Amino acid sequence: MAEAPRIYPIRLYGDPVLRRKARAVQPTDLLTVPGHEPQTVREVANTMLETMFEARGVGLAAPQVGLPVRMFVAVEYEDDEEEQEGQDEPLKSRVLREFVMLNPVLTVIDKKKDRSYQEGCLSIPGIYEEGVSRARAVQVRYTDLDGQERTLEADDYLARVFQHEVDHLDGVFFLDRLPPQVTEDHRKELAAMQRQAKQFLQDLAVAEKARQERKG
Repeated sequence: MAEAPRIYPIRLYGDPVLRRKARAVQPTDLLTVPGHEPQTVREVANTMLETMFEARGVGLAAPQVGLPVRMFVAVEYEDDEEEQEGQDEPLKSRVLREFVMLNPVLTVIDKKKDRSYQEGCLSIPGIYEEGVSRARAVQVRYTDLDGQERTLEADDYLARVFQHEVDHLDGVFFLDRLPPQVTEDHRKELAAMQRQAKQFLQDLAVAEKARQERKG
């Protein structure tokens, strides 16, 4: 049996999977991240967490690793609004809580909007913007890895993280929530990511064809 991957490649802006509306997922499903053997939902979630830590992120949605299912992982760090990206300190040493949410449903519980935080995205590396309007507090109903229905309330930065990740499940980037001029300002960087995304998919198709030929 093939060894489980330590981390997954993160899909970049321009990859079609990032614009698809993800489907519901059950804890008992077997999931196949493209390029890898089928894994349980728990195995995929664990690898997603490792991928997120490796990329020094605060959240990662399944479409970002090529899986169009309604699942995301996230963490709450000490001093979470300052991710200290690029620092050498292991992120795991600063984790307060880890979250794995299947089929999350968000309800706004504080309609007052907050635009004060800077947002970034692991699928749009190197681009950060302030001004994304997010609800200050939300309630999330979701299924955990054991199949239990759970409800969680979050405010401020953690609420923003959850809203950002649920957006990914609906094919929405944080740049979509800003004026079009912001995307235009980053046109060159985004075009480069689109080229990388296209090349990745071509390489993945070649590797998959070779794998099928070996099995055949």
